[in-house]
Amino acid sequence: MIPTIGRHLVEAAPLIPDRDEAREWAERELSDPVYQAAEPTPVDRIARAVGEFFVNLFNPDLSGGWGPAFALVAAVVVVIVVVAAFLVWGVPRASGRAAARTGELFGEPEGRSATELRRAAEAHAGRGEWEQAIIVRVRAIARSCVERGVVDTPPGATVHAFARAAGRVFPDSADELERAATAFDDVRYLRRPGSAELYRRVSTVDDAVRDARPAPKDAVPA
Repeated sequence: MIPTIGRHLVEAAPLIPDRDEAREWAERELSDPVYQAAEPTPVDRIARAVGEFFVNLFNPDLSGGWGPAFALVAAVVVVIVVVAAFLVWGVPRASGRAAARTGELFGEPEGRSATELRRAAEAHAGRGEWEQAIIVRVRAIARSCVERGVVDTPPGATVHAFARAAGRVFPDSADELERAATAFDDVRYLRRPGSAELYRRVSTVDDAVRDARPAPKDAVPA
């Protein structure tokens, strides 16, 4: 028979579970939402994996000295990709320069884009307003070149100055660009009548320049 004091000590002592009870207690404890909230999210796992990748990439302790070598190869690959992107898409144009020129064109206020100018020219042509259609379509040619960053039209630039500059960039259309500039001056300043045929010539050179690739800079005469 266990003495009274001994019996109380036995009842107060923590029970030692067997293997099955220990597993059940552990599962019950880990099912607490507090533990589930502490689990890393998928984003955490991805971020950790990316971090470990770069740490391993530049780790000089890789066997055989492959750490620095692999990092060098990765850097070369990045440079090749960047160079290839420049060759395919070209150097990013300075959008600020083009934006600064959209408020004036051939000495007059003009804020429309090339697409808007072409649409307006077609509307004038549809109404038989050939003089205005020619003027607006020539402006569309200039605005298109500015938007592409291949020709600049600073304040005060004349239509013939633009035509000469554009002709150096698009040599196959140089003569037609000069004729379009002459048509612009004829109907705009000399008040000569326009015609459907004259508008067709201007719109044709606009389409040709829009679809053409600029001549390489080293091939453009100064």
